[in-house]
Amino acid sequence: MKGQKKRPRTAGIALLSLLLAVVCAGLGLTGDGAGGGVGVVRAQIRPGAINKVSPDLLDQLSKAQAGARVKVIIQPGGAVAPLALDTLLRNYGARIKNQLRNLNLRVIDLPADAVMKLAAQSEVRYVSLDRETKTFGHITTTSGADAVDSGLLSLGTLDGTGVGIAIIDSGIDTHHRSFMNAFGLSRVAVNQDFTGEGRTDDPYGHGTHVASAAAGNGQIASGNYQGIATNANIINLRVLNSQGTGSASALLSALDWVIANHTLFNIRVVNMSLGMTAVESYRNDPVCLAVRRLVNAGIVVLSASGNNGKDSAGNKIYGQIHSPGNEPSAITVGAANTFGTD
Repeated sequence: MKGQKKRPRTAGIALLSLLLAVVCAGLGLTGDGAGGGVGVVRAQIRPGAINKVSPDLLDQLSKAQAGARVKVIIQPGGAVAPLALDTLLRNYGARIKNQLRNLNLRVIDLPADAVMKLAAQSEVRYVSLDRETKTFGHITTTSGADAVDSGLLSLGTLDGTGVGIAIIDSGIDTHHRSFMNAFGLSRVAVNQDFTGEGRTDDPYGHGTHVASAAAGNGQIASGNYQGIATNANIINLRVLNSQGTGSASALLSALDWVIANHTLFNIRVVNMSLGMTAVESYRNDPVCLAVRRLVNAGIVVLSASGNNGKDSAGNKIYGQIHSPGNEPSAITVGAANTFGTD
C-alpha cells in the first residue's frame, strides 16, 4: 500500500458471506443537459427508440458535435443471430470493440448521429453509455475483522479454504505477505488485466487493500490487518487503471470472464468496491444484468453502495445507491457507522 497517496473519503466497510466489501466516495458522470453542438437527439428522437437509450447517453447525444463518435454497450433484442447483429452494427458505422459472449453484449463505438437510428431497430434491446467507473474504499480502522474472528472464525473452519474470491478492482500486489499461504506461496491464483495497460499489479493501491480486507492472512503488524477469509484463493481481475478509474465495458469484460471461469477456479464470491452513478433502472443497466447472471450461477456478488449520503453542505441525501449496488440480487454494503470517516 502506498500510504502517502490520497484516497477518496470512505463511508465504511462491512462484512457479509466471508467477504469484506469496502465502501467509499466516488464520482460519477454528471450533465446539466445544456450546451451547444448539433443537438443530435433533438433532431432524431423517435418514439420507439428513446426508451431504449440510457438517459446519460441521451444527454451526451444532445450536446454532440458534428462527426462525433460515442462508445456504447449494446444489448441485443430477442434471438437475433450474432452475425446478423454485427452486420447491422457495421451498417450504422459501428466499430466493434469487444464481444462479451457469455453476457451477450457488444461494446462498440459509432457516430453519434446513428445511435437513435440503431436503437429503433428490433435487433437492439437497449443502448447504454460506456460509463466511467471509480473506486469506493480506502484504509480504515473499522473493518470489523476482530468482531468476526471472535465469532464465526473462532470455530476454526470458516477461513475460506478452497474458495475463490474474485477481487474486481485496481489490481493486487501479489508479493505482499498478506496473500501467502502457510507454505509461503501466493494465494493469488489468477491475474487478469482488462484496462489495456498490460499490468496486474496495483499502482493505485486500492485493490490490494480490498483484497487484504477480504482475505489477508494477518502475518503482518501482529494480525492487526487480518482479513476475513484468511486462506481463500484470490482472483485478481484488474478493471481500474493507474489513476483508479475504469469503464463499464472493462467491468463487464471481467464479469464475462467470471461467468466463463467460475467453475474452474471455484469462484464463490465476487467483490466490487467500485461503481458508477445509477442513471437507469437496474432492469436495463448492463452491469446490473451481468451481476444477476452471476448470482443465478450461484455466485455471491457484493457491491459498494457509494458515499452520496450527504451533499457538500452536509445535508442528508437518500436514494443515492450506485450501480451495480442498485441491483436487487447483489449484496450491497454501506456504512454501519461514521468512525474513521467524514
